[in-house]
Amino acid sequence: MDLKDQLKNLFPDHLPEESPKEEEAKSDIWLQDSPMICKYEKRKGKPITIIEGYTGADEDFKKLAKELKTRLSVGGSFKDDKIIIQGDYRDKIMEILKEKGFNVKRVGG
Repeated sequence: MDLKDQLKNLFPDHLPEESPKEEEAKSDIWLQDSPMICKYEKRKGKPITIIEGYTGADEDFKKLAKELKTRLSVGGSFKDDKIIIQGDYRDKIMEILKEKGFNVKRVGG
């Protein structure tokens, strides 16, 4: 007998709540109408990807930066309202942002 069965025996009138879906998790970051810009640069001979153009709160943009870095398993930073990701990950970043509902524009090659 697992835990759910034991709880049903103890509380027969209780109806379990449904777990929150991913759709609700997406709505915690403010979505904007104008597209974000995803561009590629080289600094000191090393490739970087820069995401800029977010008009929401800085806290939301920092959350987005952290999620991008963890999903791509790369380093990066958040400076001057820009997310800087180490390496050329424009395609993957654009795909992730489109999943979240953002409009993204590719710049530079």
